[in-house]
Amino acid sequence: MENADLWWLLPVFLLPVFFAMGWFAARVDLRTVLKQAKSVPEAFYHSLDALIDRKTSIAARALSEVIDQESEGKAQANLYELGLSLGKLYRQRGENDKAIVLHQELLSSPDLVGERRHRLQFELGQDFQSAGLVDRAEQQFEQLIGTHMERAAREVLLHIYQQDRDWEKAIAAAAELAHDAQTYQFEIAQFYCESAQAGLFRSEFDEARQHVQAALNANRKCTRANMILGDIESKQGNFQAAIDAYSAIEQQNHDYLSMVGEKLFDAYAALGQAKEGLDVLIGYMKTFPQLDLINVIYEKSLMLHGEMQAAQTAAELARATPNLSGVYRLLGLRISELDPLWRADADMMRTVVGRYAQRAMMYRCKHCHFKSQVFFWHCPACNRWETFTPNRIEV
Repeated sequence: MENADLWWLLPVFLLPVFFAMGWFAARVDLRTVLKQAKSVPEAFYHSLDALIDRKTSIAARALSEVIDQESEGKAQANLYELGLSLGKLYRQRGENDKAIVLHQELLSSPDLVGERRHRLQFELGQDFQSAGLVDRAEQQFEQLIGTHMERAAREVLLHIYQQDRDWEKAIAAAAELAHDAQTYQFEIAQFYCESAQAGLFRSEFDEARQHVQAALNANRKCTRANMILGDIESKQGNFQAAIDAYSAIEQQNHDYLSMVGEKLFDAYAALGQAKEGLDVLIGYMKTFPQLDLINVIYEKSLMLHGEMQAAQTAAELARATPNLSGVYRLLGLRISELDPLWRADADMMRTVVGRYAQRAMMYRCKHCHFKSQVFFWHCPACNRWETFTPNRIEV
């Protein structure tokens, strides 16, 4: 009975034992850390410190010293990771030749196999690409197909094919990369459109049509495909078919109608229906005020109806679209009606508005916000497709 009453004293007796065990474990861990810290070359810490201070040249030299020391000590495991880091640092600094030599030396090791070897091959491919040796880079990435680096390699290959404008390979690469989360349908459609545009330039209309249809099969909302189709039909004198192709853009994405406004009018005019064509453009502008069609409508209206009606139509549309371009056009239309005493001042104001509008009204990438006076299907800044606003906006 007395022994049973004293059972609660057991933890009290064991407490010093647990404390001693914890102290001993901490001492062992601390000794291990100190031992490992002493084994790390001092130059390694110098390289880290230089990187923090963004002194990449000093960091590269210090890391190179570490690799030399590790190489003398035959520490191959450390050499691999250090070599990857130093190679990336060389490439970042534009010293691609040094990165290539370093990664090739590491690849020459017979002990380097499996995933580590594939990762190093990927880095070497990036070295070649950065150095402008695209063919050699492509070879390295193609060797990684079927490895754990396959997807990353295909993504870089896709970028290379786009740079080389090898649209057939780009389509195949994008199709291989496609999955539920990213179908690449916009990119594939644009690649077909690039091929169609090239065919149209060479007047190979049947080939261009095939590429247009393939683009629409990949992405039925590809407005560029219908723009090119309209151009093909116009070139061949099929003006009603051209009108149908251009008009289909309204159902795909009406914002792009401003890019075919003049072509659409010309197709109507070729059929002897210029007035109907102008009415269509005015209807688009009234339905979608953001369209950049005022200048086209004014010029065509001037040709068909004369100065007074053209000015009235353009003024009504400009008032419905209160932006810099509209104000500039409205001032130009009304300046002749002003008192001569005010005309010079109004002309000066119009000049200032026009100069500012030229700088402020631009196309802009919806992804990276890159701005340009020229429209791009492929953003030169972020390399995304179909991200530019089809109408100039104030930026």
